[in-house]
Amino acid sequence: MGKPSPGSFDAEFLANPRSRWRNLAILHRIATEMLRGMRRLHFVGAAVTVFGSARVTPETSTYEQARQLGRALGSAGFAIITGGGPGVMEAANRGARDAGAKSIGCTIKLPFEEAANPHLDVQVDFHYFFTRKYMLTKYSSAFVVFPGGFGTADELFEALTLIQTGKMHDFPVVVCGGEFWRPLQEQLETMADSGMIARRDLDLLKFTDDIDETVRHITEYAARGGKVGRPPRELRILGERRG
Repeated sequence: MGKPSPGSFDAEFLANPRSRWRNLAILHRIATEMLRGMRRLHFVGAAVTVFGSARVTPETSTYEQARQLGRALGSAGFAIITGGGPGVMEAANRGARDAGAKSIGCTIKLPFEEAANPHLDVQVDFHYFFTRKYMLTKYSSAFVVFPGGFGTADELFEALTLIQTGKMHDFPVVVCGGEFWRPLQEQLETMADSGMIARRDLDLLKFTDDIDETVRHITEYAARGGKVGRPPRELRILGERRG
């Protein structure tokens, strides 16, 4: 069978009907991708995933804020994980590099993809959005969300749903960019007022542009959830290596 083009992996996976053999081949490809990601990220240690738009340019205040936050979190002992692209992702990875912290990018193969940013120590490529999103969550101690588009909003609300339903515990979500996200704050209040979410669900995320407050908030959660300390030891018999 022919190999799908980079943009068609998810489309092929979601298409129906498919033959049983085709589905089996797709599942094998997914399992291989997940295993490769796990092997590369297993030794990351305490890390924070930063989300935000790829369209943010270096001369903007959002870019500078993301870089400063990446630097501050790196200085606090966290690795920085992003989607590995430009914009906010580049800024956060660059800040991690400024602090001498590990800078990681989980990139996605797309037909219109932009090159990975040049500030990565570790780059893991993915073909499937959901395997990539799984890795960005599994190996993270917290999410920080900057202004962004559909993808950023998707990642934010999936995290909130997982926390609300008890699938994740002691996982802080910080939203930066007060003016940009103000309509979201108002919408969440409306959802609580109408009984669509519990009022306590509003505490699942923190809106702040204060970098010190963000670092303090994440550090306290990470300590409480046991997500700090040394990463696991590699097993040479399995061919594992840090890096």
